[in-house]
Amino acid sequence: MSQPGKSMSIIVTKGTLDWGYPPLILASTAASMDLNVTLFFTFYGLALLKKKLDLKVTTLGNEAMEMPMMGMHMAMPNLLAALPGAPSLTTAMMKDLIKKKGVASIEDLRDACMDIGVRMIACQMTMDLFEYKPSDMIDGIEYAGAATYIETATQCDINLFI
Repeated sequence: MSQPGKSMSIIVTKGTLDWGYPPLILASTAASMDLNVTLFFTFYGLALLKKKLDLKVTTLGNEAMEMPMMGMHMAMPNLLAALPGAPSLTTAMMKDLIKKKGVASIEDLRDACMDIGVRMIACQMTMDLFEYKPSDMIDGIEYAGAATYIETATQCDINLFI
């Protein structure tokens, strides 16, 4: 399926609902364009490989977060994140928007990546650090360290850090 010399790797470091989309969309799109794609999940990005996902979104540190509301785009101030229940509210708003717009879920995108042959590697050091077990993670992924990722990345045409 993949063409020699056409390849991409992505280091996935964030595991929130909003940050889960970019690597999975890019990976599935690239793989559908016949690129050989590797995703290396490390630190908080490992959350995207868990069997049971409970992903959240927060306004904290995200000055650019705007949500379409009442016919306009309303900014979500950082201060909102300090209020009790705010992360639940922003998560519910994002999930509602995703559903209304017919955007695929993280689970669906992850499954599509697996089905199309995207190589998914869980960082073994991070697995050990956070005391995750393979039984916590979805089936069909690899477990390896930074050396495996670097070996792959040195052969890729495109390398991204998300």
